[in-house]
Order: sequence, then structure tokens, then C-alpha cells
Amino acid sequence: MALSSPTPARTVFATAATVVLALSSAGCTASPDASSKPDVFTVAASAAITTWDPVRSFSTEALYMGNVYEPLLWKNPEGSAKEFKPAIAESWSASEDGKAWTFKIRSGATFHDGEPVNAAAVKASIDAARERAAASFIWAPVESIETPDDSTVAINLKYAAPMDLVASSTYGAWIVSPKALAASAKDEKYFDAGIDAGSGPYTIDSYKPGSEVVLKKFKDHWNKEEAPHFDVVDISITPDAVTAQQMLTAGEVDYATSIPVENAKTLANDPKFTVKDFNSPFNFLAMFNTSRAPLNDPEVRRALSYAIPYQEIIDIGGQGYGTQSHGPAPKGIFPYSEDVPQYSQDLEKARQLLASAGHADGLKLTLSYASENPAEARFVPLIKDAFAKIGVEVDVKAQLFNQQWDAAKADPATAQDIFVLYYWPTYSDAGSDNLTTLFHSSEKPSFNLSYWKSPEYDALVDKAATLTGTDRSAAQDLYEDAMQLLYKEAPAAFLYDARAVSVVPAGLNISEFNENYPFTVFFASIKPAA
Repeated sequence: MALSSPTPARTVFATAATVVLALSSAGCTASPDASSKPDVFTVAASAAITTWDPVRSFSTEALYMGNVYEPLLWKNPEGSAKEFKPAIAESWSASEDGKAWTFKIRSGATFHDGEPVNAAAVKASIDAARERAAASFIWAPVESIETPDDSTVAINLKYAAPMDLVASSTYGAWIVSPKALAASAKDEKYFDAGIDAGSGPYTIDSYKPGSEVVLKKFKDHWNKEEAPHFDVVDISITPDAVTAQQMLTAGEVDYATSIPVENAKTLANDPKFTVKDFNSPFNFLAMFNTSRAPLNDPEVRRALSYAIPYQEIIDIGGQGYGTQSHGPAPKGIFPYSEDVPQYSQDLEKARQLLASAGHADGLKLTLSYASENPAEARFVPLIKDAFAKIGVEVDVKAQLFNQQWDAAKADPATAQDIFVLYYWPTYSDAGSDNLTTLFHSSEKPSFNLSYWKSPEYDALVDKAATLTGTDRSAAQDLYEDAMQLLYKEAPAAFLYDARAVSVVPAGLNISEFNENYPFTVFFASIKPAA
């Protein structure tokens, strides 16, 4: 499902290169007398709050939402024994044709306001998301929702779709107290003060805009087996990563959600820390303007793809924390496949292709990138230098993402030749998002910033989308065929999938980073080491 306009999340997160998690055991304030003082976990977090409304949320507040609210299902990290983990739904099933899904709602769960979590609440939440969520498009397949009893939600679809993936989305899928939904429908500012209407392991205890968020353990949460260790999570909103690192290393906080990625290797040499890296849903592409010469010629696009120094881009742009992309689906997210071929730098072949396309004397191209994205600022000069070696002169335009976006959307005929883009799927289906949003034909450019149109490609991804809910293996095969076509036609150069970096000290246990919820830190999973 292609987005028709840039979302708040896309704009805000254009500054990020990877998710870097850092923890220090120095500041944990576990009290020796637990009966008199709560255990407090202190955090420096880069995540601002653009809204506390769980329905309209589509930005950095996802960090907090995943602790306060719950979806029907959680999507487990790649390689887990099970693909999903029950949340509000204890079990779920789909009809053979993928058009009818049934979710059984767990008994005994309550919202923080005391209201029961039941089928009616789930229906009201999905209805609200369909009507006014920033990510409302994820529910587009839904035709009707029925609640035959308090513990059953039956979702009927217009066409087969993967409702398990949709129901576990990090945006637009939170289950919300009906009282709050009704109040917010009448007043868009209802949630602004930090009102909490979730059922998750933490509640919002207090909120100082732009400064502080304090979460408090919800003692009546249904999941007693995985109850949070820390009674209170005290979060200082700290947008600057350098400042967050200083707070961490000085022992002012126990945890920092982001530090400069270039400093991770320094911390790796510190015996007090262990540095790990994981899949993330983020990848970098260079979109070629196929609407006009010379990039309307696939031979020219293939030449440029062969000229790109992929490993250098990972080493410098990603500071080594990345893997070369196999098409637009990031590693760990459906329908990623290592069978999709990659280009590798071959300058002689690039020169030959340019010459055979009639450009032996070289070319002049323009390239735009988001100036606030540090990774792009590091690797774009590498592309410029590599292209110069094959006779391609590049005029680089560093622009704020909003300016870059506006220029690209205005008119493909006068837009940039190459648009460097940082992208991720809204939920864990890069087929219906990345492959479709970025490359499906459209009358007006949305995120298809190569302006590429291919009926053959459209047919493949459209057919795959109808099979994802019924036969994911068949959908995978079709998506792979589509990515093979992307390799052949080269409407974009697929640079690298960023890795998420976690810096963890002795003294604390933290669960594995989950690429399906890249902006959420699950505080309930953080515990002192035994």
C-alpha cells in the first residue's frame, strides 16, 4: 500500500542512521529497602513526543507507546522459534482463503483506567484506527468487524491480507480504552497532557513536555510471569546523542537510547561494555530519476550501480554497522532474500556500459540527500568520487529532508537525478510497503522517487500481496521475482541495510533488539544480571 504523502515519522526519523542502545550499570538505583523505596531506572532518550494519542501516533513517541499500550500480537525477532507472541489476543486463526480472521481475547486483562480489555474494546480501537490513525492504511483490507462475544473478534476482509502482520504493527494497532477513544474523538487534544489509556506493563505517571517522562509499573498487568523489575522508569528527553553519551558515561543515567554510532567501537574496547549489533528495518537507497534522459536508459542506471563503492559506504557511512542490501526489503523483514542478486563495484564494467549507452564522454547529474542524516553526509562524497572515476560529474545538494522531499514531489521533469533515501516499512511486511510504496507505478510520485513505471513489476507485487495472507511462501517467490526485475532494470541502487547497535554493560540483562519495533525500548525486559 503506497503512501500518498510523507508521514510525520518519515520526516522526523530522516535524521537517524541506526538505533543505538547504550546501558550502564553505574546509575541503577535499586533500593536496599524495596518496601520503602521503588526501584528506579533512569534513561536519556532521544525520542520526542509528537502526540500522546495512540491512534494518531506515527513518530518517535513509539519508544513510550510500546510500554504503555499493547497490540493484539507481538511480532518476534527474526530467527525466533515462533513468528508471533500473544499480547491482547491469546490465539488467532485465519480462514483458508485468508479473508476471515478470528482473534480470541485473553481474559482478565484490564486497561489502566480499570475498564476491561474485551472484544468491544478491540473493535473500537481498530475502528478508530481505520477512521483517523496516521497509519490507517494498514487496515485498508478490512470490510467489517464482528464481536459475537466478549472474547471473540472476527475480522472480515475485502481481500486476503496478512492480518497477523497488521495486528502486530508498531503504528496504528494499539488497543485503547473505549472511554478514552470516545473522549479523543470529540477532542483531538484529549491526550496532550499525557493521559494514559493503555493496558501495558507501565503507566504514564507524569510528563513535562520536551523534558521528562516518568513511567510507573502497572501492578495489575495480566502478565505476571514477565512483570517489570523496575517500579519506575525516569526518562530525560535528550535529543543530542553526544549529550546522552556523556550522561551515560558520567553515571547520570542507567541507559541511553542513542549514542553517536561512530563511538560504539570505542566503547567496544572498554571491558565494562559489550557491543552487539542486530537486524534493523532501516535501509539506504539511491533512487534514479527514470523519467528523463539519461537515467531513462537502464544501461546507464546499471553503469552507475556498478560504480558505487558499497563496502566503503558501509564502512564510512554506517561505521561498519551495515550489510549490503539485497533489494529494498531490509534483512530480517519479509520478503528479504539473499537469493536476490547484488551489484558490486566494477569501474571498468561501468565505463563499458556508459560507452555502449552513448556516454563515453561522461555525464553531469544532480544528487540530493538529507543534510540532517549523518550517515548520508558521510557516504555521499564516496558516491561522488566513485562516479567521477567513470566520467560522471555529480552536483551534490544537501537539503533538509522536507526541502528534499518537496523538490522531488514537485515535478519529475525538473527534479533531482538521484535521490538518496533512508526508508523503513510501517509494519513487518516490506512487500506491501517497501516494494510497493517505493516502486509501484503511480500517477503522482509518492515515495516512488525514481518515477519508475513497469506493468510487469506491478503485476508481480500486486499478485504477491493477495497471497501474503494465505500462502506466504508463494508470495515470497513472487516478491523475489519482482526484486530480480529491480536488479535487472536498476531504477535504484540498493546501498545497505543499517544494523542496530546495542552497548550493554555487565550488570544488566536486556532482551534482543527486535527489528519489528525499532523505536521501542521494552523496559519490562530490562533487569539486573543475576
